[in-house]
Amino acid sequence: MVPLSSYGKPYKPLPGEVDANFDMTKAVRDQVDALSVDDYFNYLAKLMKTNPPAAADTLMVEKMKTIGLDPGKDFDPSKLGAFDREAIKGAPKLAQVKIMEYFKKVAEPVNGWVYTTHNIGVYGTDYIQRALVTAIGLGANRPQDAIYPTSDKDADGHDYDAASNKYVMHLDKGQMPPVNGFWSLTMYDATYFFVPNPINRYTLSSRSKFVNKPDGSVDLYLQADSPGKTKEANWLPAPKAKFIPMLRLYWPKDTPPSIIDGTWKPQAVKVAGGS
Repeated sequence: MVPLSSYGKPYKPLPGEVDANFDMTKAVRDQVDALSVDDYFNYLAKLMKTNPPAAADTLMVEKMKTIGLDPGKDFDPSKLGAFDREAIKGAPKLAQVKIMEYFKKVAEPVNGWVYTTHNIGVYGTDYIQRALVTAIGLGANRPQDAIYPTSDKDADGHDYDAASNKYVMHLDKGQMPPVNGFWSLTMYDATYFFVPNPINRYTLSSRSKFVNKPDGSVDLYLQADSPGKTKEANWLPAPKAKFIPMLRLYWPKDTPPSIIDGTWKPQAVKVAGGS
């Protein structure tokens, strides 16, 4: 890739620059969570100046002004009474709990997977939906472009824990996720970050070359240790701890079988050797 002004000409990229003021070792989410209420609201006001709220947000913006949060201005805590000033200190933790609890309510689990086909990348004034997507993924596409089934429980309703179990996701012949684009299955730790592993593999996808069973079906192995060289192509390395698998279906098909109309459902992830 080159700038249009350099198209067809020799081009040497400018050297990259790293801002030493940014902490490059602590996760961004943890840095945000550690901000004080004043610092968080000051930063939010600053961002709302460079990224103005939409017209539909007018009512919310007016409501925010009553607690001293005015786009483009420093947070003014003096607008809060003494009681509210103390109460608001607990808002970050309460908000984080509310956001993640909403994740469990946004849709009914399907074979241990939670996802919704509504209102994902088009938020309007659905602020809790926007907050959830921001908390776990920064942004999201419309359902017609991508759907993101996520699972934090196995087929028996237990937390995933590769320290004590091995897991299998069985896909019958012809039951691969139905997409016009591509699909992927990604491994995250309990806080939604990638998991370092010996083969440097973080996802399996429609681009992978799987080892099929004699009947044409495929077993995907979610476990800490290799299932063996003959099965390693189907291995998604997990940490020896709790983990969270996430599917992504890009440009899902809108005719049966389809995840959009419910005629296709993601298969459950089961403990290897279980029923």
